[in-house]
Amino acid sequence: MKPRTTAAAARRCALLLTASLTALSLTACGALGSGDADDSPDARVDYDITVGLLLPDRDTARFEQFDYPLIKERIASQTNKQGEVVYANAEGSKEKQSEQFRQMIGRKVDVILVDAVDASAVAPDVRVAKRAGIPVIAYDRLAEGPIDAYVSHDNELVGEVQGRALVNALGEKAENKKVVMMNGEPADPNTALFKKGALGELDGAVDIAASYDTEKWLPSVAAENMRKAIKKVGAGNVAAVYSANDGMAGAVIEELQQAGLSELPPVTGQDADLEAVRRVVSGTQYMTVYKSFLLEATGAADMAVAKVQDRAIQFDALARDDVDSRSQKDIPAMLVPVVALTRENIEDTVIADGVYTVKDICTPAHADDCAEIGLTG
Repeated sequence: MKPRTTAAAARRCALLLTASLTALSLTACGALGSGDADDSPDARVDYDITVGLLLPDRDTARFEQFDYPLIKERIASQTNKQGEVVYANAEGSKEKQSEQFRQMIGRKVDVILVDAVDASAVAPDVRVAKRAGIPVIAYDRLAEGPIDAYVSHDNELVGEVQGRALVNALGEKAENKKVVMMNGEPADPNTALFKKGALGELDGAVDIAASYDTEKWLPSVAAENMRKAIKKVGAGNVAAVYSANDGMAGAVIEELQQAGLSELPPVTGQDADLEAVRRVVSGTQYMTVYKSFLLEATGAADMAVAKVQDRAIQFDALARDDVDSRSQKDIPAMLVPVVALTRENIEDTVIADGVYTVKDICTPAHADDCAEIGLTG
């Protein structure tokens, strides 16, 4: 049985990563292997492969801007430019994703990478793929059904990082301060993990005055829920907002500004969307969680190619963790660590990793704020 790191061990290692996430860092944490292309004696060098990629929505900026192009580029580089990526976006519809999934199976792709709109709803499609002999790798969100592997970040750690940031921001007497929780889509299994991690830091440390789920991660729903929270708690009494991702954080901040607050409370986020990074620079958003899209996407692409080419040693080296879904135990997994992005480490994270340039972030409207934190060039 192959050795694996535990999620707890991965989190301990991740906490040591305070600057740019690099492949070397992840190798040291046991998240990436270093097996070369021909490390399996029965490996078939078949580069003419087709990878089906199913992403969940267009509202989350990272999927179209980073994940798809990164996976496409990595598949090409790993297959001497002979590999093909067939891409479909469900635009937030589990029914549309099911139809796209069945089309991938009908096309007889070699492997499917799926970021599920709904983890439970996708299970029948995973079973159909299994019967057709097509391996399925869950990407970013843990799908149910007989999946072959899972590639994501340590999602409980994401919530821990967000929750800890808020407690630190609130400082002394945090337990008396009212916090609003803006959680994600309940059908997304990551939501429960984010929430669990956040509550591990917030529960007992602050007064959780209101908590809401956000249908389909829609900013419009988050805005509506924030209006409810302001009415319930009082705008001036909201000491902080736990927002599970950046899209919702933007909506939350707009509602707080509309409520007439001259000084905004700390608001968390996740994904390091460009607009969120700009908000962090300006001080309207306290932090976001930077998850290396490059390492997640390239790891998933490498795993897909290894699976199709029967490179068991390389596949096992990539999948050194394991996770459980509601329908399956001990799923081989790659869990990529995360970093809290604040005004202090923008240069060491998204800029150092080539996600954004200083020019991208420091528009004329943000020039003074960028200069204040030494972000120039």
